[in-house]
Parts: sequence; structure tokens; C-alpha cells
Amino acid sequence: MNGQNRKNITIGQLVDIVLKKDQRTGQLTRGHVKRILTNSATHPHGIKVMLEENNQVGRVQQIIEES
Repeated sequence: MNGQNRKNITIGQLVDIVLKKDQRTGQLTRGHVKRILTNSATHPHGIKVMLEENNQVGRVQQIIEES
């Protein structure tokens, strides 16, 4: 599932984000959502979130299904 729709993202969910500094390389960072920062329902580059891990901020590229 991609991270372009705000309704698909919930607090505590495991996601892969791309940090601002990694946008050129596309390197992903995995973590749990602490806060959802984007107010609009959708965003073409991914919904911006803050992770619980080190308060890192980036745009959601992929939502990880935890089993």
C-alpha cells in the first residue's frame, strides 16, 4: 500500500519513509508513525509523518503490513 492517502495511515503503524536528505537517493527509513503532519487528504509525493524513532520526519513511501 502506498502512502499517498492520509486515510490509510494511522498512529503507531509501521511505514517506510524517505527523509528530506535522502530524496535524491531514495533511501528508505523504517519506523512507526508518531504524528501525521500533512493536513490534506492526499499528496502526490506521500503523506508527511514524524516517526517515533528519533523524531525523524519524511514522506511515506510504503505502508508495511505487520503480521
